[in-house]
Amino acid sequence: MKAPNYLSNIWKIKAIRMFSWMHFFAAVLVPFYTEWANLKLSQVLFINSWFMFWNFVLEVPTGTVADFLGRKISLAMGGIAAVIAAAVYISKPDFYTFLAAEFIFAIAYTLQSGADEALAYDSLKACNQEEQSKRILSSMESCKLTGIIIGTIIGGFIAKFGYDAPMRYYMIPAFISFLIALSLKEPPFKENSMGRISYFTILKEGGSYFLKNKVLLLLTAELTLTNALAWGIIWLFQPLLANAGLAVTYYGFIHAGACLGPIVLLSNVDKIETFIGPKRLLLLYATIITGCSFMLLAFTNYLPLVITGIILGFTFCVRIPIFSSYMNKYIPSEKRATILSLTSMCRTISIVVVNPIIGFLADWSVQYTMLILGALLLISAAFTRIEEKHLIE
Repeated sequence: MKAPNYLSNIWKIKAIRMFSWMHFFAAVLVPFYTEWANLKLSQVLFINSWFMFWNFVLEVPTGTVADFLGRKISLAMGGIAAVIAAAVYISKPDFYTFLAAEFIFAIAYTLQSGADEALAYDSLKACNQEEQSKRILSSMESCKLTGIIIGTIIGGFIAKFGYDAPMRYYMIPAFISFLIALSLKEPPFKENSMGRISYFTILKEGGSYFLKNKVLLLLTAELTLTNALAWGIIWLFQPLLANAGLAVTYYGFIHAGACLGPIVLLSNVDKIETFIGPKRLLLLYATIITGCSFMLLAFTNYLPLVITGIILGFTFCVRIPIFSSYMNKYIPSEKRATILSLTSMCRTISIVVVNPIIGFLADWSVQYTMLILGALLLISAAFTRIEEKHLIE
């Protein structure tokens, strides 16, 4: 009997990534809430905090689905859960209905998060092609970004049929991802006998290690703070474009450009570090440029400058991979999963806490909110305690 060839899983997983992230609704996400459902920005950012909170809570429970039922089942369940979430969203323009939909979206996200990478790696391993894993995993991320860019551009035009239309049409790519998942072949893999790392283990072991490693604690604290402050641009750039007079149809193009910025930056980190010299300067300048771009957005409604500020803000606020590369140098391999889980938890909880505050400020004034966020980022840059000796290769 011929052994199954699991390499067909690779292109299917890439397609699942692309279709799952084809978020048509991202192009008009804020108008969807504020115009279609008549919500305040404080309610909008609370909904995002609610989603982030459930991502945190559900990460371990949904992970057991992949561990014990298989990654194929987990990916398929994630696809159909996304369809259900979108259906709930468009059922009624109501705050509490949206909270229910975001809970289901969190289930969808956590069911698929990590399962696709694990399935891709084990598929390569079953075919003795593990050496291709770095290239394949990188191309999977490219497929995700492709889905985001395609979705946000198309979504702006779909919105001509109503602000709820992009969410309605998102059910199509989500369902396609479900169908593709059903065709996957589950390669043999060893079930993790220790199961998923519990929250208690993460907090106990990770917290203990953090207290002993001051540099790792410092890097995590600075990343957590600046990431939470910079997160606001994701939710405020569309109101800023509205204030500058840009038609909703073109929001997707600006979002796509903003997504391309971090790709260019992260693809050239080594070259940029070589050009500017000390490695700490890249982290410092990234915070300063993000803060300055926020300040620019606070003081102008001139469309070209608003677009410039948004793209710069998106580009330089995405620094998690840069921080992670330095943080990993301080983490022994046997503790890597636990420590990285704790740092991820810190970032998530900080967004859960800071988001509602940004929302209440934005109800008062979007531009003053950008001024406050920009000022806080510049203050954090001025008082940074990261030194060159901390950033070891």
